[in-house]
Parts: sequence; C-alpha cells; structure tokens
Amino acid sequence: MRLVLLLPILLSAGCATPPSVPLEVRVPVALACQPPAIEVPRFATSDLRPDDDLQTKIRALLAERQQHLAYEVRLRAALDACR
Repeated sequence: MRLVLLLPILLSAGCATPPSVPLEVRVPVALACQPPAIEVPRFATSDLRPDDDLQTKIRALLAERQQHLAYEVRLRAALDACR
C-alpha cells in the first residue's frame, strides 16, 4: 500500500528536473574550393602568319613569353586561394 502512495510522488519527481540544455559543438567542415575561372589569354603567336618576317616572329615569341608568365601568376594565385 505504501508503494502505491509513493509511486505517483516518485514519478512526478522525475518531471521536476530541469530540461537538458543543448550543447553547441563547433566542428570544422571541409568545403570544396571554387576558384575563380581564369580565362586563357590570346597569345601573341596565334596571330602569326607563315610569311611574316623573322623580326615579327621573334617579337611575338618574346611577347608570348611574358603572357605565359603573367598567366602562370594568375593560375598560382587561384591555386593558393584554395589552400
């Protein structure tokens, strides 16, 4: 009989405890890198014709080398942005 009287009291005591507070956990999540699209430049030698003189061809090759170096710098910058 005593157990019957104590049972509702014991059961209601379990509801009196404060609710648990959600715990915030910060976990780093890996994201896919989306580098900006880098347009391939129009190189100087693409406009050369077979009958151009030697000086024109050499100037175009020298200019193209500078274009390649600048293009490489932009590609490396995009790659470094993803690291």
